[in-house]
Amino acid sequence: MKKSFYHYITIGIVVLYLLIPLLGTFLYSFATSWHKTILPEGLTLKWYIELFGDIRFLESLGRSLILSLGATILTLVIMVPAIFSIILYAPKLEKIVQSLVVMTFAMPGIILAVGLIRAYSTSGVSMVLITIGAYFVGILPYMYQGTRNSLRNINAEVLMEAAEILGASRYTAFVKVIVPNIISGILVSSLLSFSILFGEFVLINLLVGGHFVTVQIYLYQKLSQSGHIASAIVVCYFILISILSAIMIKMTRQKKETV
Repeated sequence: MKKSFYHYITIGIVVLYLLIPLLGTFLYSFATSWHKTILPEGLTLKWYIELFGDIRFLESLGRSLILSLGATILTLVIMVPAIFSIILYAPKLEKIVQSLVVMTFAMPGIILAVGLIRAYSTSGVSMVLITIGAYFVGILPYMYQGTRNSLRNINAEVLMEAAEILGASRYTAFVKVIVPNIISGILVSSLLSFSILFGEFVLINLLVGGHFVTVQIYLYQKLSQSGHIASAIVVCYFILISILSAIMIKMTRQKKETV
C-alpha cells in the first residue's frame, strides 16, 4: 500500500509539474490583464481574433507545416526502405550506420547552421532547400531508432521469407507485409520528428531568418510585443500537436485491428 501511495504521489507531482506551466500559458492567452491577482482579471478572445486575423501568422504557420511535413515525409520515403534493407540484407553495416546516425546529436544547431551558410551561401541553392536537408539529417536518429525497433519486434526476416515462399516479390512483401506491421512505430517516429522540427528555431532563424518567416520566428517577434499573443501561439501549437497525436493513435489502433 505504501509503495502504491508513493507511486501515485510521484505521478501526481510530475503531472502537476508539466501541466501548471501549460495551464498558466492557456489562461494568459485569454486574460485581459493579469498582474496583481492570482487569477486573470478578465477573459477575452481578443488575442486569438487578432492572431488569426493577421495574415502573417497564417502564412508563417503554412511555411512551418510545409517545411516540417516535407522533411518528415522525405525522411520516411528514404529511410524506412534503407533501414529495412540494411537490417535484412546488410546487417554488418548496421553498427556503422547507427554510429553515423547517432553522431547527429554531436553537432549543435548553431555550428551546423554556420557551416551550412559558409558552404552554400554562394552556391545559388535556395537556403529553404538547405534547411529541409538539415531537417532531414536532424531527425535521422528518431526515424532510425523507431523503425529499427519495430523491424526487430516483428522479426522482419522471417516475415519476408514467408512472403517470398508464398510467391510475393520483395517489393510486394515489403509494402503489403512489412510496412503494415511496423506502421505504429513509423507513425510514432514521424510524430516525434514533426514535433521537433515544428518547434525548431536555431536552424531556421540562422539559415533563412526574416526572408522566410515561419511560426517559430513569428513567435519570437511577438514575444517582445505581446505576451498574450505569444501565449496564444503556444496554445495553438499544443492543440495542433494534440490533434495530430490523436489522429495517429487512432490510425495505429485501426491498423492493429486490421492486421
